[in-house]
Amino acid sequence: MTHIDAGAELDPVHPVPVPAVRATGLTAAEVAERVARGQVNDVPARSSRSLPDIVRANVFTRFNAIIGVLWLVMLFVAPIQDSLFGFVILANTGIGIIQEWRAKKTLDSLAVIGESRPTVRRDGTAAEVGTSEIVLDDLIEIGPGDKVVVDGVCVETDGLEIDESLLTGEADPVVKRPGDPVMSGSFVVAGGGAFKVVRVGREAYAAQLAEEASRFTLVHSELRTGISTILKYVTWMMIPTAIGLVISQLVVQQHGLKDSIARTVGGIVPMVPEGLVLLTSVAFAIGVIRLGRKQCLVQELPAIEGLARVDTVCLDKTGTLTEGGMDVTELRSLDGYDETYVGKVLGALGESDPRPNASLQAIIDAYPDSEEWRCVESLPFSSARKYSGATFSEGNGESSTWLLGAPDVLLPAGAPALADTGRLNERGLRVLLLARAARDLDDPEVSRTVAPAALVVLEQRLRPDAADTLRYFAEQNVRAKVISGDNAVSVGAVAAKVGLTGSTVDARRLPEGTEGMARALDDGTVFGRVTPQQKREMVGALQSRGHTVAMTGDGVNDVLALKDADIGVSMGSGSEASRAVAQIVLLNNSFATLPSVVAEGRRVIGNITRVATLFLVKTVYSVLLALLVVCWRVEYPFLPRHLTLLSTLTIGVPAFFLALAPNTERARPHFVRRVMRYSVPGGVVAAVATFVTYLLARDYYTGPDSLDAETSAATLTLFLVSMWVLAIIARPYTWWRVTLVAAMGLAFVLVLVVPGLQRFFALKLVGATMPWVAVAISAVAAVALEFLWKWVDRRFPA
Repeated sequence: MTHIDAGAELDPVHPVPVPAVRATGLTAAEVAERVARGQVNDVPARSSRSLPDIVRANVFTRFNAIIGVLWLVMLFVAPIQDSLFGFVILANTGIGIIQEWRAKKTLDSLAVIGESRPTVRRDGTAAEVGTSEIVLDDLIEIGPGDKVVVDGVCVETDGLEIDESLLTGEADPVVKRPGDPVMSGSFVVAGGGAFKVVRVGREAYAAQLAEEASRFTLVHSELRTGISTILKYVTWMMIPTAIGLVISQLVVQQHGLKDSIARTVGGIVPMVPEGLVLLTSVAFAIGVIRLGRKQCLVQELPAIEGLARVDTVCLDKTGTLTEGGMDVTELRSLDGYDETYVGKVLGALGESDPRPNASLQAIIDAYPDSEEWRCVESLPFSSARKYSGATFSEGNGESSTWLLGAPDVLLPAGAPALADTGRLNERGLRVLLLARAARDLDDPEVSRTVAPAALVVLEQRLRPDAADTLRYFAEQNVRAKVISGDNAVSVGAVAAKVGLTGSTVDARRLPEGTEGMARALDDGTVFGRVTPQQKREMVGALQSRGHTVAMTGDGVNDVLALKDADIGVSMGSGSEASRAVAQIVLLNNSFATLPSVVAEGRRVIGNITRVATLFLVKTVYSVLLALLVVCWRVEYPFLPRHLTLLSTLTIGVPAFFLALAPNTERARPHFVRRVMRYSVPGGVVAAVATFVTYLLARDYYTGPDSLDAETSAATLTLFLVSMWVLAIIARPYTWWRVTLVAAMGLAFVLVLVVPGLQRFFALKLVGATMPWVAVAISAVAAVALEFLWKWVDRRFPA
């Protein structure tokens, strides 16, 4: 292996010589000195919002401010019963803070498990340390798949190639030599080496960008964006409506100023869908906690939502369908090469690579190193070229150059060995060719005119859960595409073993251009000999057809595709680079966890859509009732206590259970449109039915206490119509959903029949005529709701 000490390196930004770094790295005393000076990589790797941020986000909201002011007013002008809505908001805010704090603790504990730990050489000894323990001038060793976590300058290189595409956008790996800069956010694709740290903490600008990009976030979600849009429209409607209601109630004033103020506040408070944001946060937070128990780290919260919308999953064979390890099952010598001699070559090749991949590790296990051979030069494996190599000085003084890689890449078409390779690939076996090269290893054409020496047959270990997982995706109408760098026939055979059917395509024959590749991806299922750049192009081609794409992988060759996919899923044992760019990391390395993530996302989105409809029906009928009251110049029919009771029984309690219930329906786009198409007709029907009952009751009842009787009749109608909305939202019925709806109805009946509750909520049905009229109007409204919602389904399909 080549080992080079740098006498003078160049700073990555200012090209001036910097002092040489000893190959042994810093001493313990030098590390302590730099820590004392604060020259430590102290940028916090935040995986979630801090507790103060959580409290601020849940407490200081626009609607909390509105309701808080109204609550203070009610505490001074009305009985405590009319201030219940304020205590509900306090409880809701507390629940939101507690649930998000629980989610934060879950994420932080999982982030520690999945945290990258660079290898630092100190006092001549290499050891893994936390990213925050790196100090200035540390010597960090890197190899394939490692992410560069701080800025530095190369000191040792051995065929080192670094991909800087995440920083520069350039996909081609950059060959690094001593003195060349390395930047945080890049990652190693081939070779190895060591670099000296020249910037730590907040001085490393690229490190700040990497931290910001990978931070746990609550934004860029269609669900949250949709809710924000709805709340913006609600605010616009609330302001003029509330002003008109205030003026009209103060002008009416037939029952005193305090009563008018109470009824004004009673009209404004229900316009605010205060629980909608809370339940969305709680549903996401509980989703994070549930997935955390299954060792699934959600690095970006909307990933739960995103994976639920996925209709195409691109799978990398290695680490997804198969386990990481392999076994050498057969060695076939070619062209008269002695098997013992071939074994020595393989052992020497294994020793030449300090960071072997799974294939080479299987060879190392089967063929120990021969001490007679000395490695003069090595070429690490690269996904782009599909082979590795080394030049050896043999015991007899001769030197030879050997390549180990894909037979169909190293051999010309029609070579006899390819026939054997094809038959082995059809059985799902992986085959590598050992060949002697006639050219020097640093020759760009070294793979030309090689002499085949042996075929190394490897058996891959299938994941026992792969077949069940693929079956789940098929049942959920999610298409699976296997995209691998291995031989297409071999990959196809492995896919068939786990029950994935469809045509197999060699990616080297794929058409150029996005449109042609998109057509090929629609027709094919398994793709072999795919380069890292092609993986990225395939993701883009699928997205161009309107597909929502998830990409799974664990290797450095998957990073570009993981980054560009709508959802990137990495294995916990995968490379640091793949874990850094993925939104979801499966810390238990189990592909079988993916259905749980999909199910959790569907539960969140489907249930929040249901719940949002409930809340917005209330907003619509509250605004419309206020407008009708202003136009008719009558007193607002409700006190805050009435609407607090109705909101709790028809929205608050049911919504909490519905938001956390199982839901397997695939998420659909256009959240705002889908919610509003039900909320508007539902709210209009509820408001009209309630106001008609109220007007009829005003004509029917007379006397000084008539307003209480009118309010009670209107409350009965609004409750029954709201209950019918809840009954529609709760479909399809299960035993617990029926029990939930029935329990809410029973609770309202108790309020009407228990004298103490009657007095507390100021509800008492007077006589028999108006209550039955209210029931009849509610029945007509229920029929109208059924008709309107079916018409909406036909006229405006989701």
